[in-house]
Amino acid sequence: MNVIEISSRENSFLKDLRRLLQDGSAYRKQGRVWIEGDHLCRAYLQRGLDPDVAVYAESYWLASAHQPEVVQAARAGKIMVVKDVLWRELSPLDSPAPMGFVVQAPARPSLDPKVGTVVLDRLQDAGNAGAILRSAAAFGFRQIVALKGTVALWSPKVMRAGMGAHFGLSLIEGASLDDVRALQVPLLATSSHGGEAVHNAPLPVPCAWAMGHEGQGVSPELEALAARKLRIAQPGGEESLNVAVAAGICLHASAVAAMQGSLA
Repeated sequence: MNVIEISSRENSFLKDLRRLLQDGSAYRKQGRVWIEGDHLCRAYLQRGLDPDVAVYAESYWLASAHQPEVVQAARAGKIMVVKDVLWRELSPLDSPAPMGFVVQAPARPSLDPKVGTVVLDRLQDAGNAGAILRSAAAFGFRQIVALKGTVALWSPKVMRAGMGAHFGLSLIEGASLDDVRALQVPLLATSSHGGEAVHNAPLPVPCAWAMGHEGQGVSPELEALAARKLRIAQPGGEESLNVAVAAGICLHASAVAAMQGSLA
């Protein structure tokens, strides 16, 4: 077990780690992703994946050396133990998690044109993006196509909101409308202004759902590619739903349609 103690703010590894934690798009430059907290680390290990570097706050390392996530992290190429005072300076969170992994950023996967897909159109909020990834994983959608302008999916904020969903999904970032055109499954778009109600509509399986910008919704160019427009019934009278909530409703409806189809 190769354990290295870090006690200097000028340590080069610590500087790179600070950028990963504080700059949501730094992973694109470094080619490395920060996985924060024991829950995400366990989810990563459960996939049979090995971290490049396991990083611990010194007090946590000393108190938890026999915990499963710590023992399994011995598979890492290196283990870094950071002085507590430096650890607290790393994260913008009030209560940062005391451990994390640095792993290689996944290569951009190839588009699978035939699988259930969620298309993210310029989503800006990390919490919304992460929540949609969780719903996609829960309801059987394995491919995410994030159009240019969408929040960085491997940023620490989206990772925390995704709660491990990232590791079971194919995430295609920086996508274009040509990538959407390449899909061979029907594209469905939600609209608050018209279309058949989702709960009444016979949904195609598999399909692709387009989820749009929090304020502007799905762009006209993307909506023009949709085979159908659907709306979510809102008997309470609100004008619109949060995009992550809307995505959960739509993806669940597709999952129900898939289950009903398998029983037919």
